[in-house]
Amino acid sequence: MPGMNCLQVEIEIGRIVKAIMTRNREIGKDLLAYLSMQLPIAEVAGLVIISIERLMWFDTDVILWAVEHVIPDDIMQEVKKITTITIYKYLTSKGFVPGKDISVDGEGKLLLNKQVAASVPVKIG
Repeated sequence: MPGMNCLQVEIEIGRIVKAIMTRNREIGKDLLAYLSMQLPIAEVAGLVIISIERLMWFDTDVILWAVEHVIPDDIMQEVKKITTITIYKYLTSKGFVPGKDISVDGEGKLLLNKQVAASVPVKIG
C-alpha cells in the first residue's frame, strides 16, 4: 500500500471510522494492526488523526473509547508526536518564542509558559 492515492486514503479513513463506531475492540485493533503492517507508523497515525476528526462530527464519546480500547500505544505515541509538532509550529507562527514561551520536554510533552497557556483556548499537554 505504499504511495496511497487520495481515494485509497479516503477508503482507509472510512474503514477506521466505521470500525471505531462499531465499538468492537477486535475489529478496530485488527484493522489498525493490518494497516501498521502495510504502512509506516506515521502514516497510520495520520489516518487515525483524520479519522478522529471525522468522528467528532458523529460521536465524541467514541473517541475516548477508541483511545482507551482500540488505538495501540505505538500509534498513540505517534499521534501525540504529530500533534505536538503541529501545535508547536502554530504557536511559533503566532510569535511565541521557543525556549522562552514554549518548549518540549524529553518525553515530547509540550510545555507552555503562563502567558501562552492563558492564550490557548484548550488545555494542551
